[in-house]
Amino acid sequence: MPRGRYSLHDPHDHTPLGEEHFNCAPGPSGWRYVSQTTTPSGDHAGSVDLAIDELGRPIRLELHAASWQVRGAALDGVTWVRTDPTGTHATEGNVRAHAFTGTSPAFLVAITRLLRLTPASPATRIRLVAFTDPVLAPLTIDQSWALLNSEAHATDNGRLIVDEYQVNALDTGEQHTVHVTGDVVLSAPGIELESLDTPPSVFPDTAT
Repeated sequence: MPRGRYSLHDPHDHTPLGEEHFNCAPGPSGWRYVSQTTTPSGDHAGSVDLAIDELGRPIRLELHAASWQVRGAALDGVTWVRTDPTGTHATEGNVRAHAFTGTSPAFLVAITRLLRLTPASPATRIRLVAFTDPVLAPLTIDQSWALLNSEAHATDNGRLIVDEYQVNALDTGEQHTVHVTGDVVLSAPGIELESLDTPPSVFPDTAT
């Protein structure tokens, strides 16, 4: 069960946004990621609880940030309920999308599980509902993902396969790169892996 810490920063001006302390693990029905986020001063900022099934579909999502809450799942596309800080108003949403995304590295791992790309795969388009900080406002976005390279790296804990993805935002044309090994993000815009207590998990279909 990987356990570690990511640092989060603004991908444009690199302003520190805080840290995400996480643990995650594959299970008999898929994969689960749980984390607590903190501000740059160390105060509690929110939490993430994401579970996906063996095909990479979100079967449960619960986000907390700035007293806002979102609960969602894959249902007729993706469906969610967003609750305000007072708890008195809840708004339901549904979009014909494939999955959710947001600032947490958990979403990047989940997308790689959903797409199952190989270096020979063409760039694949995916529609996502992004929950944007600080109030978890939903925004539908379209991206394309391509697996550029998959390389083995020797480590003290054995061989790690590092996948390099190119992600294109289809509305703006902006491109960025995401590096993933197993169920851990090594680097992505606004995300750096700072510490990892145990090696990344290897998903059953990627064990070699």
